[in-house]
Amino acid sequence: MQIADLIRERGPLTVAAFMDLALYDHRLGYYARAAQRSGRAGDFFTSVDVGPLFGELLEIQIAEMAGILELQIPNPQSQIPFDLVEAGAGNGRLSADVLRAAHRRDPQVYARTRLRLAEASASARDAQRTTLTGGPDGQNVADRLLSSSPSLPSSFEGVLLANELLDALPVHQVIMRTSGLREVYVDVRDGRLVTAEGPLSTPALADYLDRLGVRLEPGWRVEINLRALDWIRDVAGRLERGFVILIDYGHDARELYSASHASGTLTTFTRHTMAGPGSSSDVPSWLAQPGEQDITAHVDFTSVRAAAEDAGLTTLGFLDQTYFLLALANLDNPSNPSNLSNLSNLSNLSNLSNLSNLKSRLALKTLLMPGGLGSTHKVMILSKGVGNPALLGCSYRMRVT
Repeated sequence: MQIADLIRERGPLTVAAFMDLALYDHRLGYYARAAQRSGRAGDFFTSVDVGPLFGELLEIQIAEMAGILELQIPNPQSQIPFDLVEAGAGNGRLSADVLRAAHRRDPQVYARTRLRLAEASASARDAQRTTLTGGPDGQNVADRLLSSSPSLPSSFEGVLLANELLDALPVHQVIMRTSGLREVYVDVRDGRLVTAEGPLSTPALADYLDRLGVRLEPGWRVEINLRALDWIRDVAGRLERGFVILIDYGHDARELYSASHASGTLTTFTRHTMAGPGSSSDVPSWLAQPGEQDITAHVDFTSVRAAAEDAGLTTLGFLDQTYFLLALANLDNPSNPSNLSNLSNLSNLSNLSNLSNLKSRLALKTLLMPGGLGSTHKVMILSKGVGNPALLGCSYRMRVT
């Protein structure tokens, strides 16, 4: 059965319900049917695909967080467990890179770490242990794996990491008409998937925009990610003490819900070809090949932050990935294998020669360069029960472009 057949049976679906089917249905969903969708052989690139350097830099921040948690316990016992939870872990590549760096650089943190992977795709979960075991040149870190599940652990104390998770959560799409706010639905007409407008499926959509003070002009089309707010509230309830690192592409609400994004941000990726809301077709690109392509939407970090803080989390930082990674790379730490202590600012990328080899230099440049992963991706760091510590990743420049 195809997605169009399901819509015929069920009737028109919200864009959120359509995305849920197209991305996550266990038989038809894009993510559910493969262990890995990114990389050279996939449809898009992520920071993880650049190489292990991204995970190695993240480990510096995670190790600092582990140390903060340990220091705040009076008379700590030896080997206090430290939970590293990755949400949307895929086949475990990012966690494997982090753990291999910890094994080399912070063996005490490594010994305390309990890895908990949350991933909806059964195919990806099946591949995780192999990824953690590694090949002939990879350190076997599978001994740190405590659990792998479709859902987050019921409670944990440590760090939750989510890299490019929120942008892939299903979103509602609404459009402003002179008569008021309308929602976009997906229907089947003459055997083809089409969009249609109807009343709002839930008053939460209008409430969302009202909370932000957003006033859409007639014709503006925008996405609303109610699932992201539910997700961060759920995380806040499960986290006993520790930190949350969110890495994704998006904007604050003032930028996202403005004339510059008045056509929406729903975007597809197929074989490294991007099709966004500006595509010249009467059928949106995200309807063209359901289950065969990635569908994403930019994250509203203003609403994610507000929901997190309402749920008891504290915001420690919100900045471009460029500045987050520069802060970590600039540590004057002789044990840092990247030897980046002389890389002092974005305009001085010639100092990339301080890296040990050309491949690593190119990887770092890809992660940092403005206009690429460095500025399109934002980092939001949240905490609970640890006060307001100054973190290494926030020490270079707290800037969002």
